[in-house]
This record gives sequence, structure tokens and C-alpha cells, in this order.
Amino acid sequence: MQALPKSAVAALLVNTTIWGLSWTATRALEGMGLHPVWTTAAIFGLCTMLLVALRYRDLPQLWRHPALLWVGLATGLTNSTFNVAVAYGDVVRVILLFYLMPVWTVILARLVLHEAITPRSLTRVALGLSGAFIVLYQPRLGLPLPQSLPDWMAVAAGLLFAITNVLLRRLQGLSDSARAVAMLAGSGLLAGVLGVMLALAGAIAWPLHVPATAWPLVGVWALLFLVSNLCLQYGVARLPATITSVIMLAEILVASLSAWWFGAAELRPQDLIGGLLIIAAPWLVRDPRPVAQGA
Repeated sequence: MQALPKSAVAALLVNTTIWGLSWTATRALEGMGLHPVWTTAAIFGLCTMLLVALRYRDLPQLWRHPALLWVGLATGLTNSTFNVAVAYGDVVRVILLFYLMPVWTVILARLVLHEAITPRSLTRVALGLSGAFIVLYQPRLGLPLPQSLPDWMAVAAGLLFAITNVLLRRLQGLSDSARAVAMLAGSGLLAGVLGVMLALAGAIAWPLHVPATAWPLVGVWALLFLVSNLCLQYGVARLPATITSVIMLAEILVASLSAWWFGAAELRPQDLIGGLLIIAAPWLVRDPRPVAQGA
């Protein structure tokens, strides 16, 4: 039985850790008057500029490979729909419905990448989703079925994220930085468009009175998300999409533990049980053949 490439798994765990902690930045910046949609646009816009400045030689790949435009569109729509769903829906329901993503990944990986749907892959997804459900379940929510527009947007965001991961895997022959530029630019651009639309509709305020102290925090998180995205590129290119999607459920565990650490939530037995299932899923059920190349 082949072991999972440790460097690829570690890279994905860095990605999920940064995303799992990102709520602290979103909450802090919102307290300074910067709506999460504007935060997304600012952080990912700055990420894009930093990466372009560092790896400008990879830019020609963007117009030589139009598929990267679909990566940017899928990523931008993922972040935009998820942000709106979180802003206007029940946060726990939204996260739970978003993390149906491994189900969509299994289907898309079969259709696009021709990855076999095996009993092992289905068991991994079942274990991971069971852990996510245990961590996120609240009796008042009932079964995780879409019941409102934000709920459906959360489902759509999870599907779009699955599409992003499958596209990244398919484009693994391109440089990590080219794929990252597509993702970051798409996220920043579409979040900015969404912010303008919501501001014109009077749903959110324009970012005109944000204190200067907010922008260093934006800069720090732009750097963190740049590292996060490059780690994602590395991991996705070296692991099957189905395993990637299950590993990324660890974001739920990081978010739960960090909320407890910072006093924003209580640590419950169900968090520990669900977290163990999430962590164990990729390791307990492994394929008997090599899972990656070049790791």
C-alpha cells in the first residue's frame, strides 16, 4: 500500500490552516468597517499584484492556455457566492452545505480526470463528510438540506470549488504560479465586482472610511493567502482530486479549534470526534497503487 506524498499533504494542510484561521482577519477587518466582500477583493487583489511582480515571466501562460480563465472564473465565483451565503444565511448551515464539495469532486474527477470511483474513495468521502457533519451539526438545523437562497448559494460554492480543484489537477503541467495568478486574480476581480453591485444596491457600505490601521492587516493576510494558494497548487498537482477534497475538510477542524482557542466558541466532544474522523479519512483508506507522481 503506497503512502500519501507527505510534502503534498503538508502543503494542503498549510492551505487549510490559513483558511481555517482567516475568520479572525475577516472579523477584525469587519470591526474596522471593511465588509467581508471588500476584504476579499482587497486581499486577493494585493495577492495577485505580489505574485505578478514575483513571477511575471509566467504570465504568457495565461493567454496561451485559456483553460486558466475558467480556473479564475470558478475560483472567483466560489469566493463570491460563499461570501454572500455567509453574509445573509445561517453560517453553520452554509459551511456544512459548502463542504458537500467532496461529493461533487468524486463525480467530476470521474467525468473529467477519469479517476475511478472506488469503494475506497467513497469510504474516504463518507468518513470525511461524517466528521464534518458531527462537528457542524446543531439540533436546530435539522438535516443539511438547502432551504433558502443562501443555502443554495453554499451548495453552488461547494460545486464551484470542486470544479476549481479538478481543473487545477487537469492543468498540473502548467507552473504553480500561473495557476495561482488565475485563481487570485479571479477571486479579487469578481469580489470587487460583487462589492460594487452590493454597494450600488445599498446592501453594503463603500469602503471610504476604513481606518489606516486596517491596511497593514490586509497586507499580512495577502501574504498568508499567497503562501496558502501556492501550497494548494503544489498539493493539488500531486494528489488525486478525491483525496485532496477530503484533506481540505481539515479547515473545519482548524476553524473550530481556533474559535475555541480565542474564546469565540466552546470545544465540545463532538468537535474532537468529528475532527478525528476528518483527519483519519485520507490515511485510513488508501489505494493499493501509487497516488501521485513527482512527489
